[in-house]
Amino acid sequence: MKQRKGSLFVVSAPSGAGKTTLCWKLCDSLAGIKHSISYTTRSPRHGEINGVHYTFVDEDEFRSMITEGEFVEWAEVHGNFYGTSKKRIEDMTNEGCDVILDIDVHGARQIKEHSPDSVLIFVLPPSMEALKERLAGRKTDSEDVIKTRLRNAIGEIGEYKNYDYVIVNDSLDTALKELSSIVIAERVRISKMERDWIKENFLII
Repeated sequence: MKQRKGSLFVVSAPSGAGKTTLCWKLCDSLAGIKHSISYTTRSPRHGEINGVHYTFVDEDEFRSMITEGEFVEWAEVHGNFYGTSKKRIEDMTNEGCDVILDIDVHGARQIKEHSPDSVLIFVLPPSMEALKERLAGRKTDSEDVIKTRLRNAIGEIGEYKNYDYVIVNDSLDTALKELSSIVIAERVRISKMERDWIKENFLII
């Protein structure tokens, strides 16, 4: 069967809802999908590795990449810049690999405009109280930053209606199964089938 072009999956969520963990676990458990590594100007958190979790660059380099049109989407979030490389996505999907991005709602909107066939998935926490507890439990942000993230979460959650799927991340295992199911279902859509292969193998006698 001729190699199909990979699909692009975009996952958004308020900070602390668990989208990044879900995306990495999906790539570890399901063949044929890779996590796109975003560029960012923020400092690495404990345990993060350059070129694995993010590509860390300074603001001057990031702004230069914007000028050169290297990003399919970019945004400033909580005082830091994040961006997704056009070339990285195109290289992976052209090789037949599905790609998953975890980006904010503004970036997702840009991706959908650039790639109308992309699949948008929104991850919700079970409640705002649970979100607050998760943010505090990370012990990476100050109380003021947590308050800002919670205020921003209200506006971000309001964007859920622009997405194709919504997952409530109450149980990580259940949320991962739901995310995997979405990817598998999208792979067998009629629009993804190689119609010439079907014609040659089944319809020509």
